[in-house]
Amino acid sequence: MHSSQQTTNILVVGIGGQGVMTASEILSEAAIAQGYDVKKTEVAGMSQRGGVVSSHVRFGRRVLSPEIASGEADILVGFEAAEAMRWSHYLRPQGVAMVNRLRLEPPIVSLGLFDYPADPIAAMRERGVEIHDFDAGQIARELGDLRLVNTIMIGAISDKLPFPSKTLKEGIVARFRAKKPALAELNARAFDLGKAAAQAK
Repeated sequence: MHSSQQTTNILVVGIGGQGVMTASEILSEAAIAQGYDVKKTEVAGMSQRGGVVSSHVRFGRRVLSPEIASGEADILVGFEAAEAMRWSHYLRPQGVAMVNRLRLEPPIVSLGLFDYPADPIAAMRERGVEIHDFDAGQIARELGDLRLVNTIMIGAISDKLPFPSKTLKEGIVARFRAKKPALAELNARAFDLGKAAAQAK
């Protein structure tokens, strides 16, 4: 986090239908609950299932613009490996990428506009990016619900935020407890497993 401006910049990227928007919403709500000024913007290429989606979340004492400039992101949350690589130039030199190993070819690949990289995670490492990669889909499958991927990804970055990870977890659990009580406990487990996966490197 920048000491000069005390603003935390989080870039969340992935493919439509993966829960990118939900993840940025949860992060924004948690930051607001902590008393931060929050700005969020979403860029949905074709946000229906399969399209490319990115969301910028910025919070601090006072945040003027919702857009993260290239080279200014503190955390890159990649729901899909190639999308993480495509946006990795947004990270600042000391920034960190949390990446789901999932490989999904977006329409821009099938349309021939973009070649899917052979090994996006290795390519990011070669460029000197600090990257924590894990299989969020596998963790979600083991818990019995693929929709848990976004809670797993949020758990993974929870130790990198300027407020206690416990606060973020409580916010997620409360969100589900209100709507679907059965999912509250499952999401709490997903959060913990995501956090553990990020620490395992």
